[in-house]
Amino acid sequence: MNDDFYLLEERTGATRSETEKCKSGDPTMFEAFWREMGDRSTIAIPGWQTMSYFSDVGNVCWFLEPEFAEEVHKLHKFVGNAETKGRHVVVGNGSTQLFQAALYALSPPDASEPMSVVSAVPYYSSYALITDFLKSGLYKWRGDAYTFKSDTPYIEMVTSPNNPDGFIRQSVINKEGGKTVHDLAYYWPQYTPITEPADYDVMLFTVSKSTGHAGIRIGWALVKDSEVARKMAKFIELNTIGVSKDSQLRVAKILRTVREGHEIGMDKFFDYGRRLMSERWDKLREVVKSNAIFSLPEFPSEHCKFFGDMCTSHPAFAWLKCEGEIEDCEALLKSHKILTRGGKHFGEDPKYVRISMLDRHEVFALFIERLSAMN
Repeated sequence: MNDDFYLLEERTGATRSETEKCKSGDPTMFEAFWREMGDRSTIAIPGWQTMSYFSDVGNVCWFLEPEFAEEVHKLHKFVGNAETKGRHVVVGNGSTQLFQAALYALSPPDASEPMSVVSAVPYYSSYALITDFLKSGLYKWRGDAYTFKSDTPYIEMVTSPNNPDGFIRQSVINKEGGKTVHDLAYYWPQYTPITEPADYDVMLFTVSKSTGHAGIRIGWALVKDSEVARKMAKFIELNTIGVSKDSQLRVAKILRTVREGHEIGMDKFFDYGRRLMSERWDKLREVVKSNAIFSLPEFPSEHCKFFGDMCTSHPAFAWLKCEGEIEDCEALLKSHKILTRGGKHFGEDPKYVRISMLDRHEVFALFIERLSAMN
């Protein structure tokens, strides 16, 4: 899912509004690649097209554009990161809306108490905020899945690779009455080895992290159960009366451009992404290695079925820890004009911070420069 990330203060020409905007999690690292694509990823939509509310009236998700759904199936099959056979595709305005739709669909409407929503620490910081924002009587945030002791029904959010620490995750609770939603926003080969197709009941993806197009506001869910898919679509219908057709058609073209680029052996998006992520992680690890103040998690090397080689993870976020007597890592970095999101937002110790690896080159370079200057 989308979320906020680090910001370097006093960036050349940056205004306060721009610095606040930077905390929204823009994956602008990929902008250079798409500039090179030019017209290959461009579509033209006539004024008369996409005027109706309806896309496919016979589909459980009646506002789902068939062209978009087709490209979702094709890309997942090509990458090998998710099983789509026998799944319903539910499109949403980003995976954030799909998360809300999943909570609605999985929570019994007549339960005596709200469904508990949990996730293992460190968890994605916005889960708690989104879950309790509407103060729904259907569900309520209950925090860390590791410490969840209740015998009441629950929904466990499993983010894999995890945001913020980048590790592959499995569910940690296996009790009767429990349901699981897998947030797989980062399960793409530029971030982590693709070891097998994900095969779960409800799986969430987003174009913002798969291709970098956060501003299009499109996510999709792969849902096994027809009734759950129908309820998710109903939530989106009542919430926003569907999802922009224009955005779906644009994403369809983008996903097709990614797939065809690899198939014809040129302009390979995932190769570009993995190379850039690897370079950035190498630079960050070099700085951290030479400075006793910080540490980073280590990831195992695994065989990636997509690339056909052994590789390690290069997550979208760095889970940086301040060592020794430093108790507030966020405050320390802020004093050096590096804004981060502290561990407390993720249910973790404030000795940790999360740092984005996805900003534009000049911002990332400035971050490395400032971090290198710390002693």
